[in-house]
Amino acid sequence: MSTRCFTMLKPGVLNRRLVGEVVSRLEKKGLKLIGLKLMNISQDLASQHYAEHKGKAFYDPLLDYITSGSVVAMVWQGDDCVTLVRKITGATNPAEAAPGTIRGDFCCHTSHNIIHASDSDESAEREIALFFKPEELVDWEDQAGIWY
Repeated sequence: MSTRCFTMLKPGVLNRRLVGEVVSRLEKKGLKLIGLKLMNISQDLASQHYAEHKGKAFYDPLLDYITSGSVVAMVWQGDDCVTLVRKITGATNPAEAAPGTIRGDFCCHTSHNIIHASDSDESAEREIALFFKPEELVDWEDQAGIWY
């Protein structure tokens, strides 16, 4: 069953010129990119996005980081999409992220994590609605099979 997952490449990805590498890893898995935006996040949008973390010690520094520069917001689609994206992304704590995952290969500090990925189908739905209008998502016909 095809589902969707929201991902966000955080300011460090742009600064380190890793956008193409991260997008490529998700595409090579066979996921379909249906939404993409380069944007600056307002404090209000950041606080809505990370609302479940309000009151935690890392909340304010997280908001400061995510609003410190541009991000790349994306929506991916595929079978069991959230699970697949989370496996490719790796553990939140870089010390626990396996080599070969995005965080395992490119992240050193949890406080400056380079990617956010929805942790459930319900979170994906909520997060997609925060960052994308329905008309900004393009569910294009995947004809990859004709090339193989």
